[in-house]
Amino acid sequence: MEYTKCHIANYVATVSLDHPPANAVSSLVLKELSKRLDDFEKDDDVRVILLQGEGRFFSAGADIKEFTTVESSEEFSVLSETGQQLFERIELFSKPVIAAIHGAALGGGLELAMSCHIRIVTDNAKLGLPELQLGLIPGFAGTQRLPRYVGTAKAAELMLTSEPISGLEAVKLGLANHAFPEEVMLEEASKLALKIAGKSPISVSAVIELLKYTKADQYYSGVKREAELFGKVFATEDASEGISAFLEKRAPTFKGK
Repeated sequence: MEYTKCHIANYVATVSLDHPPANAVSSLVLKELSKRLDDFEKDDDVRVILLQGEGRFFSAGADIKEFTTVESSEEFSVLSETGQQLFERIELFSKPVIAAIHGAALGGGLELAMSCHIRIVTDNAKLGLPELQLGLIPGFAGTQRLPRYVGTAKAAELMLTSEPISGLEAVKLGLANHAFPEEVMLEEASKLALKIAGKSPISVSAVIELLKYTKADQYYSGVKREAELFGKVFATEDASEGISAFLEKRAPTFKGK
């Protein structure tokens, strides 16, 4: 496959995002991840999935250049729904998915990581949802998942300021499970994956199924509304200005239109 690499050993499938330079979560990356899940679902040699990023980042966000090819708010809402559906599938997947995060997990990259069952980070990793810097909003269920991990007030601060937090702070807030120095993070994440892979896949699957009952119906209503507003906000002049400013590497000037 073009945008991901995979290695399977000891019942652990290690999947690496490989979409230089920042492992942007494009629609093609989403399709490829979905295909990987199709394969893992039928493979008895895979009991745990370890998701990591090649290069400098886990994933520094969505593919902003791809946004410029979207022609309508309805099309943008569909893009949002596609990501939401895949990330919901990851969260409900019968085999545990562990995100091993180094460098940065921002925007769509953090939304992908938040859909995983467990997050292991480097001490100095940057995690955040900076979409408002572009005049946009998170669109892959980030507005609904982040408050579940860090609380409503902190989630509001992270989204409204666009400021990221460190891996160490992410652990303190409950957004990540463990933080390690960069040189040993992947080794530690692999140890955890192997520990889980040694359990009965039947009982592991049962626990994952039971975890879904912690999500109220209101959560899904929020996810649906997020996709609607994702498209509505995209159609504004501010969103056009934010995307242009990002691509031109300048500060945006928002007018509230």
